[in-house]
Amino acid sequence: MATVTLLSDEELSPEAAAVFADIRAVRGTDFVNNFWRALAHDPETLKATWERLKAVMAPGALDPLVKEMLYIAVSVTNGCDYCIHSHTAAARAKGMTEAQYGELLAVLGMAAETNQLVTAMKVPVDAVFEAG
Repeated sequence: MATVTLLSDEELSPEAAAVFADIRAVRGTDFVNNFWRALAHDPETLKATWERLKAVMAPGALDPLVKEMLYIAVSVTNGCDYCIHSHTAAARAKGMTEAQYGELLAVLGMAAETNQLVTAMKVPVDAVFEAG
């Protein structure tokens, strides 16, 4: 259950409505998801988060699909069900195949296992891996 109400378009402040209009324009859809509707209670945070997300997730040195897959990995690690679902849907929309998703999950599982082992054993970092 949400800890805040999800604002409808009719309940938005003018500032939040402007951000929603940009979300719709950038994404090419009328759909604005619940994350943004929850954030709309604080238009300043809504705008700052949307602007940062647009910049970070825009095409750059990393392909947008790779960025979505990284977002899935971090969301799994942090246990954010909402983000797992929304970014898996976004990755699929950007062309992620079932084979890619399977490999992503295999890497996530392997990293979690080896991270826990190395953490439990407090293995020191090899000098050749240290940034120079």
